[in-house]
Amino acid sequence: MSATLTARSHGVLRYPSDAVLIGLSLVYAGLLLSVPSIPLLALGLWWTGNTVAHNFIHTPFFRSPVLNRIYSIYLSAVMGFPQALWRARHLRHHRGDERQILLTSGLIIDASVVLGVWVAVAISAPWLFATVYMPGYLAGLGLCFLQGHFEHAGGTTSHYGWLYNRLFFNDGYHVEHHRRPGIHWTQLPFETSRETRSSRWPPVLRWLDALTLEFLERIALKSSWIQRYVLRAHERAFRAMLPDVPDIRHVTIVGGGLFPRTALVFRKLQPDARLTIVDANRDHLDVARPFLADPVEYREQFFDPRLDDGGDLVVIPLSFIGNRDDVYRQPPARAALVHDWLWNVRGKGVRVSWLLLKRLNLVTR
Repeated sequence: MSATLTARSHGVLRYPSDAVLIGLSLVYAGLLLSVPSIPLLALGLWWTGNTVAHNFIHTPFFRSPVLNRIYSIYLSAVMGFPQALWRARHLRHHRGDERQILLTSGLIIDASVVLGVWVAVAISAPWLFATVYMPGYLAGLGLCFLQGHFEHAGGTTSHYGWLYNRLFFNDGYHVEHHRRPGIHWTQLPFETSRETRSSRWPPVLRWLDALTLEFLERIALKSSWIQRYVLRAHERAFRAMLPDVPDIRHVTIVGGGLFPRTALVFRKLQPDARLTIVDANRDHLDVARPFLADPVEYREQFFDPRLDDGGDLVVIPLSFIGNRDDVYRQPPARAALVHDWLWNVRGKGVRVSWLLLKRLNLVTR
């Protein structure tokens, strides 16, 4: 269904679903007046800027230009940021335009409203203004900066997590939004394609990508305690799942380099099985070899689940480079044990560790 089909030909709102955003912006204003706090200001500014204000910029909520102007002034007062400036900066970002923003009557009015709010709060509650409002406001701007930066760091990137997109009204569909900036937020999920660049983290948490799984693996290599904990957690999970995969003669372990916990566990639980470790990084395989005294086949290559035969059982790591959904839809072996995040439940599974945020999912042909 196209965005134009969801719009009414009559009524106050262009899209009825925007009433939710308007209502939530009113709730936010009520909370600011009744229970102001630094977290509320910071999170509220960040959330409002990336949901209500952002969608209002691209698809103004009201059919009447007068009502849109009134609502823009209202958002300026609530957010403490002139919406005319917010809109000009954001549309310039979409155009790739670096020209200076012009001073307009709308910008002067919005800025005057913001200044008036600040003066009123500073006079009536100076301690609140200095110790709550301004720290929360600056923290909110910081979150907005992180959001904007990581939405585009390394290239425009989407995030398809259901929780974030419920709370932020499909803001995670950022590549899709840049592809069609004027489309309504309710239609963005219909614009996805398999070639879209995506991240498992929402924008403000995307700095966690720097804490790569390889980085964490190398920490494990330096700590015998971590190694013991990781082995115990994985052995417990594999032991629970293996009864559902009888007659295992050949196991393919994808990404088994660095600390080869999966191979070590299978050496204990399935001592007669033939093990193949597939890793595209030769250095990883060289690190893994000293841990495994018994003969193991090592293959220096990427594992393609559409082409490679995983034997009786293939084990897919959390750091798998490829389409994990393809593995779930069509396992490359008689059975596949897929490491996934704790909240991604697919097929039959078991928790590996709360601390590691991991689970093990089993899918079969």
